[in-house]
Amino acid sequence: MPAKGVAAVNPHPNRLAVIGGGVIGLAVARRAAQDGWRVRVHRTGTPGASWVAGGMLAPHSEGWPGEERLLQIGLASLALWRDGFLDGLPPEVVTSRESLVVAVDRGDAADLRTVGDWLSAQGHSVTATTAARDIEPLLAQTIRHGFVAETELAVDNRAVVDGLALHCERLGVEWAGPVTALDEVSDAEAVVIANGIDAPTLWPGLPIRPVKGEVLRLRWRRGCLPIPKRVVRARVHGRQVYLVPRADGVVVGATQYEHGRDTAPSVAGVRELLDDACEVMPALGEYELAECAAGLRPMTEDNVPIVGRLDDRTLVAAGHGRSGFLLAPWTADTIATELRVREGVTT
Repeated sequence: MPAKGVAAVNPHPNRLAVIGGGVIGLAVARRAAQDGWRVRVHRTGTPGASWVAGGMLAPHSEGWPGEERLLQIGLASLALWRDGFLDGLPPEVVTSRESLVVAVDRGDAADLRTVGDWLSAQGHSVTATTAARDIEPLLAQTIRHGFVAETELAVDNRAVVDGLALHCERLGVEWAGPVTALDEVSDAEAVVIANGIDAPTLWPGLPIRPVKGEVLRLRWRRGCLPIPKRVVRARVHGRQVYLVPRADGVVVGATQYEHGRDTAPSVAGVRELLDDACEVMPALGEYELAECAAGLRPMTEDNVPIVGRLDDRTLVAAGHGRSGFLLAPWTADTIATELRVREGVTT
């Protein structure tokens, strides 16, 4: 990756328009600016999916048989997070440096064994345990089975978005309003479509659909048990819930269902998350319920994002689903490679 915080040594005059101001658009814009492009980001100014994400960088604990490609690029992107992507961001954006994945009942434990065996078969073993409470004492007393993914990280999603935007500004990236058609950015030599669920409005036929997910923020209060130090992901009677530490509490997520473009948190969804979170970690029942929110994940059929070239001028970086933060560095690198090929640069 190029040196961080400064533009390329030999900047070229070509303009790049990045459509989308979430974590993907900002990561692409920052990398292009570092490579010497004159970059303009078109964004709406309203919070999107990046603002309500959990911020987990978790290729192991998110993995499932049949998603080998997603595991491969997720591991590559996690390595990029550690190898330079955090440069230029505040150090406190990292909120956890390990994941613990646990099971509530026997069926859930069987699912975890399935994931563990699959990861091992891929050459990426995780550390199984039958004493999960020795690792995380805040877990419910009945929880024993799980595995540890020692290399996974979690980040404060909002701090990352703000940090990327500030870094982009230091690199000279310009801001502009949203666009509804590609001919509105005709002055740009290259365009990257990175506006999530709205990508098909700019390039009809892109197989991306919105999938609703609700997320809660629980704030620590005086007298409560301490905030967990690691991400805790759990299977709860077949459902999944995650608990992600923040400086002031825990993020709990996330439901997932097809509901068009509805972003209103539902009573049923919030209740399910609270019930599952407290079944896994009963002490959370004493925290403050600080925020309920819902976002729309841009999903593809196979959960693998669509990143690459659409025509000589237009590229796409969309469809990241639940893996937007994890795959931001890999996406930025992939688009940067395509842009270099366009300019005839092969190194």
